Amino acid sequence: MRMVRSPSIRSLMFALLVVLASTVASFGQVSISITIAPPALPVYEQPICPAEGYIWIPGYWTYDYDEGDYYWVPGTWVLVPEVGLLWTPPYWAWVDTGFVFYEGYWSPHVGFYGGIVYGFGYFGRGYEGGRWDNGHFYYNRTVNNVNITNIHNVYSTTVVNNITVNHVSYNGGNGGVNARPTPEEEAAAHERHVPPVPAQIQHVQAARANPQLRASANLGRPPIAATPKPSAFKDRAVVPAKEAGAPYHPPANHAGTPAHRENADTHSVPAIHPNDLPPREHPAPPNTGDPKLDQKYLQQQENLGAKQDRERQALQHQQDLEHQRLTPQATNQARMQQLETKHQQQTQQLQQKHQMQLQKLQTQQAVNRNQAKPTGGKPH
Repeated sequence: MRMVRSPSIRSLMFALLVVLASTVASFGQVSISITIAPPALPVYEQPICPAEGYIWIPGYWTYDYDEGDYYWVPGTWVLVPEVGLLWTPPYWAWVDTGFVFYEGYWSPHVGFYGGIVYGFGYFGRGYEGGRWDNGHFYYNRTVNNVNITNIHNVYSTTVVNNITVNHVSYNGGNGGVNARPTPEEEAAAHERHVPPVPAQIQHVQAARANPQLRASANLGRPPIAATPKPSAFKDRAVVPAKEAGAPYHPPANHAGTPAHRENADTHSVPAIHPNDLPPREHPAPPNTGDPKLDQKYLQQQENLGAKQDRERQALQHQQDLEHQRLTPQATNQARMQQLETKHQQQTQQLQQKHQMQLQKLQTQQAVNRNQAKPTGGKPH
């Protein structure tokens, strides 16, 4: 039997490289898109900064696939995880045939966030709300609500905004913001990123659990538009929206369909520990038409799955030990936050590694099947 040595083999190998590269490039991007545009950003005031070291995180709309509805994540003040970091907000963008959500992150420079005008220093490009100087964060009073009696690291700089102020909450598509990354923003995308801290994740979870924050219930005018601290939804300083950014009419049937629930991205709220990850994906059994080859490929998949399960368990055990060592001490919020941020990074890196391993195995099996096919005619 002659072995095939055709461009199709090289094409499959090239496809593997493309898949691996795109997996890395899209880390932090929700891969499932929807066709309904997110509501406009509501109009609201910023609550006063609670203390030095907090940075403003603007509110945004995200999507609950189980409910088939957008919900509002209120803007809030968050304690920065490390000195020198700034926040790049998440954003929605129209890609090909639907809206895709890009997660926010902490990094030394503010990256691209779709050109969305979130306000309070986030005017589509960079951040005008403050800056780091000798290990201290200084607040621009012209765009931030800061009490100078409690916070002395302040300055006043008028922000010249050349972008038309609107309340559009997405990039591209029909009616979206027309903006593309600058070279500086592209460079920031390749810097070290720190994912949302645990307080931010809990804030998103609390917003998702609040029916009043769903777009179908508040019609784009959430009753809790901003909070003084994450998850402080019952605080007296909670700020309601003044008005919706634009009229919002929810779809006639906004409930999540079975297809939505089957395809929903389960990581819209990032996992912190391996135990928070969804069950490991079990690929479809091989069906090459050759029972012996199918059994061989199935065994390869099971071996890889068992190895990945052991790695999940080992990382969970390691993180549990780190928690145990930290608990007896007089742990402050900052130390616990640093540990949880570290654990979240480890968990996401492990998940990404496992996805790439599975893709590599499946592609290699496809290459082997293609090589084993005869070139044509009856086999000799």
